[in-house]
Amino acid sequence: MNKTTNTCESLNSLLRGELSATETYQQAMAKVGEDHGAAALRQLRDEHRAAANALRQHIHELGGQPQQDSGIWGAWAKAVEGTAKLFGNTAAMKALKEGEEHGISAYERVLQDESVPSVCKTAIRGTLLPQARSHLDVLNRLMSA
Repeated sequence: MNKTTNTCESLNSLLRGELSATETYQQAMAKVGEDHGAAALRQLRDEHRAAANALRQHIHELGGQPQQDSGIWGAWAKAVEGTAKLFGNTAAMKALKEGEEHGISAYERVLQDESVPSVCKTAIRGTLLPQARSHLDVLNRLMSA
């Protein structure tokens, strides 16, 4: 496997995570309706959508083919929806938080990958990772409210 293929696979893994996060936040928003936190969840969903678009762009620029769906993470998104229906908003918020923590770890792993070009790492360090970390703060505030 060549360096570009390796990089595209790493970025596609991040992309699948962002697509899953977008789906999961969409489902959580359907559950909470216009309750407390709906606007914050909408903002987080939109930020995940923007992150997915940025990752798609990087993959295209490397000559790769961006993933079209969330793959296995889509199943996780459906599990979150089921959890929210069974156990309520607090469980859904905890699941969203776990997803964000997983995403942060995934971004940190890609930063350690020497095959990933510096332009991609700059986007991760400068925007995508700080954004994911800020999502934890938002979810913690929503959970403690």
